[in-house]
Amino acid sequence: MTSRRPRCRDPPGPARHRSRSRAREGGLGELDASGQEGGEAAESPRKPHRTPKRERSPGAPRGGGESSRTSENGSATPPRAPGRRGRKPKAEMLLLELAQAPEPLCVQKVLGGGGDGDKGPETPPGGRPRRRAAKVALLYLQELAEELTSVYQPPARAQEPELERVQKKHRSRRRKGEETDSDDPTRDTDFVPSKEVLLQAEEEESDAPLSDASEPELEAIRGHSGKTSAGRSKPPCRGLAPNGFHNSVMAPVEKCSGLTCSLRDQKYSQWEFPNWIPLADKWTCLSESEAAPYLPVEEKSPLFSIQREGIEDDGILYRVNRFNSLQPHEQRLDMSFFVGGPVWAMEWCPSPEGSAAPQYVALYCHSHMEETHSTAGLHAGPTMLQLWGLGVLRHEQGSADKARLAYAIVADHGCVWDIKFCPSGAWEPPGTARKHPQMSRLGLLAAACSDGKVVLYSLPHPSALQRSKATQVKGGSLHKPLICKAQCVATLQVGSIQAGNASECGQCFSLSWMPSKPHHHLAAGFYDGTVAVWNLLTKSLLQCVRQPDASLKLYPFRCFTAHDHAVRSIEWCKADSNFLVTAGSDRKIKFWDLRRPYEPINSIKRFLSTEVAWLLPYNGVTVAQDNCYASYGLCGIHYIDAGYLGFKAYFVAPRKGTVWSISGSDWLNTVAAGDITGELVAAVLPDLAVNPLNVKRSSDRRFPVYKADLLPCSPPGVGGGEQGLPRTRCYSEMVAKSYIQFHDTDLRSFKDLPRREPVRRMHAQEAKAELSLDRLQLEALHKVRFSPNLDSRGWLVSGGQAGIVRAHCLAGLACGVTLSLPVRQVDPLCGEQQQPGSPCPAEHTATPPE
Repeated sequence: MTSRRPRCRDPPGPARHRSRSRAREGGLGELDASGQEGGEAAESPRKPHRTPKRERSPGAPRGGGESSRTSENGSATPPRAPGRRGRKPKAEMLLLELAQAPEPLCVQKVLGGGGDGDKGPETPPGGRPRRRAAKVALLYLQELAEELTSVYQPPARAQEPELERVQKKHRSRRRKGEETDSDDPTRDTDFVPSKEVLLQAEEEESDAPLSDASEPELEAIRGHSGKTSAGRSKPPCRGLAPNGFHNSVMAPVEKCSGLTCSLRDQKYSQWEFPNWIPLADKWTCLSESEAAPYLPVEEKSPLFSIQREGIEDDGILYRVNRFNSLQPHEQRLDMSFFVGGPVWAMEWCPSPEGSAAPQYVALYCHSHMEETHSTAGLHAGPTMLQLWGLGVLRHEQGSADKARLAYAIVADHGCVWDIKFCPSGAWEPPGTARKHPQMSRLGLLAAACSDGKVVLYSLPHPSALQRSKATQVKGGSLHKPLICKAQCVATLQVGSIQAGNASECGQCFSLSWMPSKPHHHLAAGFYDGTVAVWNLLTKSLLQCVRQPDASLKLYPFRCFTAHDHAVRSIEWCKADSNFLVTAGSDRKIKFWDLRRPYEPINSIKRFLSTEVAWLLPYNGVTVAQDNCYASYGLCGIHYIDAGYLGFKAYFVAPRKGTVWSISGSDWLNTVAAGDITGELVAAVLPDLAVNPLNVKRSSDRRFPVYKADLLPCSPPGVGGGEQGLPRTRCYSEMVAKSYIQFHDTDLRSFKDLPRREPVRRMHAQEAKAELSLDRLQLEALHKVRFSPNLDSRGWLVSGGQAGIVRAHCLAGLACGVTLSLPVRQVDPLCGEQQQPGSPCPAEHTATPPE
């Protein structure tokens, strides 16, 4: 009985043969570019009924052309199309080829290039068109083969049997495919692809090489790759670090510390602004009568007690006199001192790495505990800036002496809303020999004042000031501690020589000093939303005017309107000084490129921000927020990407009340924030160069430094707790009936952190804490600052409404970072890095040029 062929239109002969040749050479030698086997692109629309297979007679042709395929009952059986096989990944096939031949592979060999593959892209009439994406795939496979060849390592002998088995299986499949891929025309009778199949195959094949090639570029831009070039995953961080944190938490800290170290070598300077040297005749020491109008009103601090974790509470209540402090704790190293009023501005004085110098903190506090000021208009009045010396601080040991007020600067510029030190190049050794009236310089300090001006002071070392003013006193006995009226080296204000007045922009609320040398730019934000940038080294007659007292008046070289309302915080990018971020009272956070200030790079409207901190390694900022516009459960600390990577906001830590201040440590990859409830919390950030949405158990990364509670003075059990506090905003009534209790966390180790009592209390208050806004928030924290110096990188200072400033050492976190830095002394006068044992810099008599 003769067999019947299915009625199906045959494609032209040349097209059929070309489809066969493409099937042999496409992909990896066994599959064509569309992902189907060479002899079958699509099944026929009409599928005949399949009958059970029977053995073929020896004389029957392999292709099954005109020869018959008969069933047992003699009926004809239509020819079967070869079955489809799944495509192996190209990387796996290349690895197999590399295992056979370690030498670099030729793309022609991998692709199985034949003679027909080199023909031009002509399209035969009625045939399947050649795909132009093959060239793109060819280039991609060439790059992939070179990558795999460079990183390929021969497999171990134990894996050879498995590899041979995979190769044999691959060869058997190829032989089977060659058997089915016959040129017999009868085998190709059902090869009638539809237009939809052709279009879909073209799109898939043309898109695949482009998407694969773009992935490595995207990962390289983000600075992080989840896999190596050979496809092997990075080993995960497992186990616990010696300080008790998980290794996955400490890994970004190590990375951030190393990056900070290398950047400071590039961006920081040893000596800048050589003409701004403090002069003794510009500093006038005041007598007690002259200093009285500038002093804070309160002479004694509120009652407070300190309860430290792991140490039995002794129940002692402390009351510290104005400008005095408690002795540092022997084990926990924390310090506490009373400055006289609510703290609203605070900053550490920078010192070079390896200087082993005493650490200083500058701060401003209001004169009265109930003092308030309107932000709308300008305000002038008595101002006092205090400089406190904390001694030589290390993360393994604290200072043996109490904190002391080194000296204070008085002026009449009103409130000081922000202060910033020059990041580097302004410090010199205290023993530097200088000719009178010059004094050795401690740093350059800028202060943002409520009269709309920014004033710059060149601060001398306290020892140099004491020596020069020991015998010069006006109007009576010398005030202890030293209080001076100083001449500023420069006054910065908005406007120009021809026109303009500081009142146009209102009060100045925020400052940021350019973080890279020569630190000659200073940016400030004002009440009307203006951002002004000054060039401190300008010689232009339109921007610099010398005053009769030899000081300078500087005008900005660039001003632009950044917000519709007051600029509450401004921060420079530490990695690239062309970028700036601002946060305004219009609830917007904007990122700026100062080369094109007419339009922000990104503008985000979320909530009312109080302060921002831009850590060195990341393309975004951590933001503290007011809770007035925050959604329920979302008030707290957020990380916001600048928009380049497109990451969603990362919730660092929830808070119940307004977060007044936030500070970040580049050395520890950690942020700390103080809020209205009196809790100082720190959080170790993850690696924010990758998408932070994948971070798990973010609660294990944060911990309380201390918590301040306001408690009534009544006996326990009698109207205790929040109910026993007076509902008043009068400081005298509140301090007479209550006291502050500080609960300190043991920061020497973080072992078993989630089950410790301070952390459990923190989580409980995050969930169901209550705010009492109908009384004076005496326990509130207004300012928090991490030390930027390497020697004291684990230290943190905080202050608030009560006027009590506290310094804590995060010893467990700082000790967990290993830095391979040589301990050296830096001489800013001769520009040399000295190893231990070298002559002291104080022995040099050279002075910077004037």
